[in-house]
Parts: sequence; structure tokens; C-alpha cells
Amino acid sequence: MIEAAGPNLSGQGARSGERATSPEAESGWLARLREGDGSAFEWLVREHGGRLLSVARRFLRDEEDARDAVQDTFLSAYRSIGDFAGGSQLSTWLHRIAINACLMRLRTRRRKPEERIDDLLPRFAADGHQENHPTLPWEGSAETLIERSQTRAIVRQAIDRLPDPYRTVLLLRDIEEISTGEAARLLGVTENAVKIRLHRARQALRTLLEPHFRRAAR
Repeated sequence: MIEAAGPNLSGQGARSGERATSPEAESGWLARLREGDGSAFEWLVREHGGRLLSVARRFLRDEEDARDAVQDTFLSAYRSIGDFAGGSQLSTWLHRIAINACLMRLRTRRRKPEERIDDLLPRFAADGHQENHPTLPWEGSAETLIERSQTRAIVRQAIDRLPDPYRTVLLLRDIEEISTGEAARLLGVTENAVKIRLHRARQALRTLLEPHFRRAAR
């Protein structure tokens, strides 16, 4: 059913938080989805495929893995549409499924050598002064920075350099806007672990970005 839809995975589509379909129209599509209407599933893929692919690309950094994760998302949605109570938007429901699909792939794929997070964190002397080069103050979230067109590519490249456990937490909290509790549940860790990883990820990201911002400030 989903394969016949010819998924629109071009990267286009409604962004997170935007509603491309009115509530009334979505309610009608949902009823058809629950009835197993093939054209309704084609609509689901066309409407949400591009946005979900963008999410998968951020987490997986591999085009084939990202497309496979989106396919997994729609297959899961196809199988469980009867359990969707309609308490949230379809886009929100699909977003959670896609993130789960990405996290599953991150857990199972072969680990690649990663940059040590400790090498990117500030070091302090006994008197409290920072030993390595002071970084610029953190201004806003990673999402705020990434929305600035002139810095978007630099920020994305810097995020990609973070070790997976920290990069994933940063993406969940600052980009996908997942709550601390939900991030902890998805990752199978405590909320305190999420907070610590996020703090360290932001510090490391600031270190990676500081040379670019210092040059821009001259």
C-alpha cells in the first residue's frame, strides 16, 4: 500500500508545528486511513514524507538510512493507525514514530570513531579561570542559531561533529523540541542524564562554533 504511494521524499512539506491540512480535512483523512483506504495512505506519504525525511537526515546523517527510517515510519503508522486516538495532530504522531525509528537505527548500526566530548569542553584552573580559550556566551538554542541562514550550514556541521549520545540529546531537545521527560523515555535514561548530556553538548557546540563567530565579529 505504502510503496504504491510513491513517497514524496524530496525534503519538501510542512515544517514541524505547521498544519498544511485543516482540522476538518485531516479528520476526514483519518477516518479513511482507519478504513484502510489506499489513497488515504498515499495522501499521508505525500503530505508528511518530506518533513519526516528532514528529521531523519538530521539524526542519521546518511541518505539511505534516512529514507529507510521514513519507510519504517510509514509502515509502523500503517500497522498501528487503528490505535491512533486522534488526541494530537497526525504530524505530531508521525514525528514521534519517526524519531523512534531513527533512534532504533542509531542503536543498531556500527559505531564510527567519534571526537571525544571532553576535548570540546572548557577546562578550568583551580582559581576558577578557564584554561583553554574562552568561548562566546551561548545565545539561544541550537534551533535559533540554525534558523539564521548565514550560519545554518556551519551549525549543522558542528552538530554533526558531536558524539552520537550528545548530538542525539541536542537534536531531541533543541531542534525537535522534545521535553526532557520524553527524551529520557526515548533514550532509556534518567532525566538527569538528559540534562547533563544536553549541557555538555551545548558547551561542546559552543566551542566548535566560537572560531567562526570570532572571525565574523572582526
